[in-house]
Amino acid sequence: MSPQPPARARLLELLKQLSWQRGRVVLSSGKTSDFYIDCKQTALNAEGSALVGELVFEHAQALRQQGVRIDGVGGITLGADPIAAAAAVVSFQRGAPMHAFIIRKEPKGHGTGQWVEGGKSLPDGAPVLVVEDVVTTGGSTLKALERARQSALTPVAILSLVDRNEGGREAIAATGVPYASLFTRADFV
Repeated sequence: MSPQPPARARLLELLKQLSWQRGRVVLSSGKTSDFYIDCKQTALNAEGSALVGELVFEHAQALRQQGVRIDGVGGITLGADPIAAAAAVVSFQRGAPMHAFIIRKEPKGHGTGQWVEGGKSLPDGAPVLVVEDVVTTGGSTLKALERARQSALTPVAILSLVDRNEGGREAIAATGVPYASLFTRADFV
C-alpha cells in the first residue's frame, strides 16, 4: 500500500518545511507537547495539495484493489477539508472519483441542521475513507466516525497524514475500522 517514494519524500520535505515546529504547545487533545505539526500549512500550499491528493488517492486505490469500495473522502473540519478536496480532485482526474464531504464540528444552526456537507453526492450507506491531518489521541477521528455514521455514511477506512504515536492508533483500532498514516512522529523527531 505504500505510495510512490518520490511523492511521499517530497511531501515529507514540505511538511518539515511548512508544518513542523519545535516549541511547547497545547494540542487539541489538551496534552502538551514540545512540537507541533500544522498540516494545513502544507495541504493548502499548491504543491502540497497536489501531493496530498495524489497520496490519499493512491491509498484509496490500494484499498480498492483489495476489494474495498470507497465512494467518498472526508473528515472533521478544518484539518480534513483540504485533504478531502485535494483527493477528490485527483480522483476525478484519474477517472476513479471519490466525492469529498465535510463533517461540521457543530450541526448546522439553520435549515436542515445537518452534520455533513457534500452528502448529496453520497447516497445513504456510501462507503467512505475518513481522513485526518494529525492523529494524537484519536478523539477527533472517533467523532468523525460517529458523525459519519449518524449521517448514513459507512466509514470503511481511516487515513491520517501524521500519527503522533500518542495513543490514537490504539483508540482507532478499537473501532474495527482499518487505520493507516502516511507519516509518524519518528519521521519528524
